[in-house]
Amino acid sequence: MSKIQNFGIIGGDKRQLYCGRSMEEDGYRVAYCGFSKEEGFPIHHDAVMTVLEQSDAVLLPLPCTRDGLTVNAPRSEQVVLLEELFDIFGKIPVFCGMKKQLPFRAEMLYDYAEREEFAVENAVATAEGAIECAMHHYEGTLHHAACLVTGYGRIGRILSSMLRGLGSDVTVSARSLKDQAAIRSCGMKAISSEQLTGHYDLIFNTVPSLILHAQALAKIAADALVIDLASAPGGVDFEAAERLSIPTVHALSLPGKVAPKTSGIIIKNAVYNIIREEGL
Repeated sequence: MSKIQNFGIIGGDKRQLYCGRSMEEDGYRVAYCGFSKEEGFPIHHDAVMTVLEQSDAVLLPLPCTRDGLTVNAPRSEQVVLLEELFDIFGKIPVFCGMKKQLPFRAEMLYDYAEREEFAVENAVATAEGAIECAMHHYEGTLHHAACLVTGYGRIGRILSSMLRGLGSDVTVSARSLKDQAAIRSCGMKAISSEQLTGHYDLIFNTVPSLILHAQALAKIAADALVIDLASAPGGVDFEAAERLSIPTVHALSLPGKVAPKTSGIIIKNAVYNIIREEGL
């Protein structure tokens, strides 16, 4: 049986609130800090030190920090400094997303976003969010729309399959011949990521490096809506796109925006898996 019975959730968005609610339903006690009042979440908001004193483990958001100085707490009027948490690192388990952004390393610091099960399940929410984004911004239907998905990683595989299910004409770019063969075996067109060709209505980028530069945009995206799903700075030359009058959307953190409940449970399950595997 785990020694952890009390969680402290510090900072984040609705994902962390849904995560905490689900933990409470599982019988854990949860204290919160770094949130303002949120509709539908009648939680008590405590000071940082109060939460830390009550907690056997702490859960930080994804990303845990954006500036290396403060906890990422976009729904709080209160600034939570990382230095306020220093005393707990190495003493109790701390679960966070993108721990590499923290300005230090410590024992018992676990990154739930590095878990494979987290990445796969999160990719589903990202793909659904990308389709919602396309439906909102694209003036046509996805049915019969010519769609390019750049990259055949977790998100690219799931998104291309969803688009095909909606009746889109789907092309996927990949670097490896193995992936290109897999794409064709799924009934989609495959092209090389190094030699992007074709004419598209919608382009979804999943590659976290500059793949849609000015030359590529001019060649394949003259009449397309470009949706970049890659983390900042993304894979699209946005200045070139603006110069070429190509509409773009940089759709970041889609799981937290379009599916916070499911995303919160995905975080919870990844944390539980770490606890079980590490014997915490």
